[in-house]
Amino acid sequence: MPDIRRYLPVLEWGRTYDRTALSNDLIAAVIVTIMLIPQSLAYALLAGLPPEAGIYASIAPIMLYAIFGTSRALAVGPVAVVSLLTASAIGQIAEQGTAGYAAAALTLAFLSGGFLMLLGVLRLGFLANFLSHSVIAGFITASGILIATSQLKHVLGVGADGHTLPEMIVSILAHLDEVNIITMAIGALTVAFLFWVRKGLKPLLKRLGASPKVADIATKAGPVAAVVGTTLAVWGLGLNAFGVKIVGTVPQSLPPLTVPGLSGELVQALLVPAILISVIGFVESVSVAQTLAAKKRQRIDPNQELIGLGAANVGAAFTGGYPVTGGFSRSVVNYDAGAETPAAGAYTAVGLAIAAVALTPLVFYLPKATLAATIIVAVLSLIDLSILKKTWGYARADFIAVVATILLTLALGVEVGVASGVVVSVLLHLHKTSRPHVAEVGRVPGTEHFRNIRRHEVETDPSLVTLRIDESLYFVNARFLEDLIQRRVAEGRDIRNVVLMFSAVNDVDFSALESLEAINQRLTDMGVGLHLSEVKGPVMDRLKRAHLVNDLNGKVFLSQHDAWVALGRLDTKKQRKPAAV
Repeated sequence: MPDIRRYLPVLEWGRTYDRTALSNDLIAAVIVTIMLIPQSLAYALLAGLPPEAGIYASIAPIMLYAIFGTSRALAVGPVAVVSLLTASAIGQIAEQGTAGYAAAALTLAFLSGGFLMLLGVLRLGFLANFLSHSVIAGFITASGILIATSQLKHVLGVGADGHTLPEMIVSILAHLDEVNIITMAIGALTVAFLFWVRKGLKPLLKRLGASPKVADIATKAGPVAAVVGTTLAVWGLGLNAFGVKIVGTVPQSLPPLTVPGLSGELVQALLVPAILISVIGFVESVSVAQTLAAKKRQRIDPNQELIGLGAANVGAAFTGGYPVTGGFSRSVVNYDAGAETPAAGAYTAVGLAIAAVALTPLVFYLPKATLAATIIVAVLSLIDLSILKKTWGYARADFIAVVATILLTLALGVEVGVASGVVVSVLLHLHKTSRPHVAEVGRVPGTEHFRNIRRHEVETDPSLVTLRIDESLYFVNARFLEDLIQRRVAEGRDIRNVVLMFSAVNDVDFSALESLEAINQRLTDMGVGLHLSEVKGPVMDRLKRAHLVNDLNGKVFLSQHDAWVALGRLDTKKQRKPAAV
């Protein structure tokens, strides 16, 4: 039974489900449903799909995640970044509005879901760690800029296109003579209204005597008010006759049963984008889930999250949707509304199903400018240019990774941007670890502690050199260590012993082992002893298996102090810290 519960978390939280949890989940579901109706329509527009695809992608996936997911508050469905990635991937193989485009979206969801489930079953969630926070922050910021820019054409009522920032800007400028004044007015007023709702509505309602919960619900329902108001305006004034583009007919039905196409050519074209969408969606989702779980001292299982998100995407592929993941804004709303269990998501799915059947005729006159404005306001919160200042002040390597990801994403597109960001991060990591921090240490007077001679006043021995290696040793940095030891020994004629302090070394690969053997042989020829100290157990086991310990011309000491006592001379001197470090 424990194994079944690991793969079906619903059996775990379902055992203790009670009336209080039901009440809290229902309230959260109502609030999130109100928020999701306009959001789902808007994100489908961003993905280049019919509006109903956004609602379809919010029903079965939520149900499946409630069964297989481990987060109590994560709300799964279409999100801005994944919608942008979907449009970018499918736009290269099919034209928007065609049956082939919608079919490709189903295939993309299926491949993404299959990849996520495979990672989950193999427990390979750690692979997502190859996307550093710097790359993710840079990519999301650039994506926010791209998304907001891509929606300007709907706000202005022009027919611009393009996938990169330069292409979009040039296209918009080339179509400025087509701007529809009424459409622009609707879009601008909606943007202004949504910004006011976010910052000014809640304080106003509280001043008028509304309870905090009522004020919060009203604020979350701001986009719904924008949808209702602009739809009534277009319908009542007949603005669609003046060129205002509207959503039009939306099928009044539950999600249809669909089958993704799996032709070899289509799979080959979408496999890499599916992997990128899977990894980025998982990183975003698991970050949100862990943050919300920590607030209630709960935990999530990242590998089971892979299975839950994978099942959600596979469900989207068979119900007319497109790739989904856990959304930050809706998850926070779900949490703040009091969701106790994943059942809140299931109730949300029921609410959206009712909306798909009963409410879709009401959005016929909904202007696309309103949906575009909703997207723009939502994604502006994703843009965080302060990350540039933070990384510049903290670590230049991270700054380079952020800048490279932002610029490449804006200039070359989202897929190239995130792939380049990963490559830049890996290269910077390899560069950093190829020159590990190695400190020459001495003894702090009157203690058994050893510290960097450049930072502390310590005792040193002219005949003894101790180097503390602050990095695992592997093929990238092995030669660096050889050269460093060679230079240091050549500088001091009195040197009789070299001790490598391994307290921070967690691993030694075969290339590094060969370098240690070469160092040992070279020092033996020079009449200098090579010793090791504070070697961790797993590292010692491997060195023993390789016979390095037996071949060492010196000894292995349990502590650096033992090495100092055994090898040091009495004529030690105090090494003073330099004036400038």
